[in-house]
Amino acid sequence: MGANYISLLQRLISTPSFSREESATADIWEEWLKENKAGEVKRLHNNVYVLSQNFDPNKPILMLNSHHDTVRPASSYTRDPFCADIEGDKLYGLGSNDAGASGVALAMAFLSLKDEKTLPVNIILAITAAEEVMGELGMRAFLPHLAENGLTPDMVLVGEPTGMQAAIAERGLLVLDCVAKGKSGHAARNEGINALYRAMEDIDRLRNFSPEKTSDILGPIKVSVTMINCGTQHNVVPDKCSFVADVRTTDAYSNEETVDLLRQCVKWSELTPRSTRVHASVIDVNHPLVKAAIALGKKTFISPTTSDMALMHDIPSLKMGPGESSRSHSADEYVCLSEISDAIDTYIKLIKSLTL
Repeated sequence: MGANYISLLQRLISTPSFSREESATADIWEEWLKENKAGEVKRLHNNVYVLSQNFDPNKPILMLNSHHDTVRPASSYTRDPFCADIEGDKLYGLGSNDAGASGVALAMAFLSLKDEKTLPVNIILAITAAEEVMGELGMRAFLPHLAENGLTPDMVLVGEPTGMQAAIAERGLLVLDCVAKGKSGHAARNEGINALYRAMEDIDRLRNFSPEKTSDILGPIKVSVTMINCGTQHNVVPDKCSFVADVRTTDAYSNEETVDLLRQCVKWSELTPRSTRVHASVIDVNHPLVKAAIALGKKTFISPTTSDMALMHDIPSLKMGPGESSRSHSADEYVCLSEISDAIDTYIKLIKSLTL
């Protein structure tokens, strides 16, 4: 069986699967799960999933989830990103660490547990698409599809490279396009209303933004102005100043509430969010998934990276998987074979030890 999942991961690495272009790896996953008698394999777009046997509607649903899409390879690669070479304990290739290793480890755990009648949960194995871009045909389509079929997960174990430690939270994200308006005039005569000065006032307000509530886990909301564009020439008072604010949100407020608070914070500028869908995610430290991970000696931490957890609104989600986040999106990406085998064992133990 060991060679089976390693060869699967090598096939996935060897097959380009850029976000929104991952149909070929969805085919591989569909074929492999059928070959390994996982159950009735289903597919929505490029999301492939299967339910455990003896599905009991009286039991809660645990979804085992990872993604099979990848970013494009960095220009600094020194080896073929699609050549799944094994050197010692290392398996190289694009998507090996993020997040192919997690996907195959979760799949192996599912195959081991799918027929267990004494588990306290039903299991859905879901290998989903478009995670790297949070695309409309990935988790954003998949969760509503499950809900339509009465399969909304009660909890999710998300496979992403965390060194098999337990990420209990991630910040959300808002990108705000901001515009301060003034009135043009001749700079020499001190005419007009300078939009740049108005923007500077509002930027200072955003820097000092401090709402009443603070997240117990994630701390305060963080606002950073990262881009600014203003003016047409040196002797014209600018009548428009555009800037961009990067906002890292928390569970203290929804993204929509955060936008409202920031709009109240500024005086001159119009704030327009590009999207509000990337929510903060926090799972209670007393949740059975977290308690089971801690019982296995895993440390909890706040993840600096964003995953599909951001789209799993109100579903308790724990992020834990083989590999290291620092290898993701980097040149000459790799995962250690020993990390994958350890992850399989850990996932099985964690699921079996759940106490609901």
